[in-house]
Amino acid sequence: MALPSTVHKASIQLSDIDRGVYESLQATVARHPSETAERLVARLLAYAIFHEEGVQFTKGICVGEEPDLWSKEADGRVLSWIEVGVPEPERVAKAARHAGRVALLACGNSLPHWERHHLPKLVGVGNLTVATVEQAFINRLAALVQRSISWEITITEGTVYLQIGGESLETPIAVHCGAR
Repeated sequence: MALPSTVHKASIQLSDIDRGVYESLQATVARHPSETAERLVARLLAYAIFHEEGVQFTKGICVGEEPDLWSKEADGRVLSWIEVGVPEPERVAKAARHAGRVALLACGNSLPHWERHHLPKLVGVGNLTVATVEQAFINRLAALVQRSISWEITITEGTVYLQIGGESLETPIAVHCGAR
């Protein structure tokens, strides 16, 4: 019998001073049994870092053809396609041909290899943003993850400041191509 997904309730107070975005975000996120805590928090970070009106979580890991997050027009056209991890560059380039905007929060243990071998193939894609945060930041958030997640995030001058349970964490956002 297959294990069920774990449901996490997330509440994020977002103050993105760099982009002028101030929102109280609420999300219910399913964590597939094969998904790591690091990937779960990376999806939540991408939700905050690339937040815009209408962005929502998809079925993600359960459906290989969907990104982690997206926003769509009423007619089904994809406005924003947001990925997490280190996808194949062909997948990202294909998404860029079909979506108005593509954003990737590149992260994971194989990130240095991916940056050397795959990022150069994507730098010229006009509607693509590739950003990274420090893996140690993601690892610390993963260590603190619970079923109920409450974050206060401030983004200013390209740095994420995150409050969680009385602890303050920070990481720079490195934008490798495009604009956040």
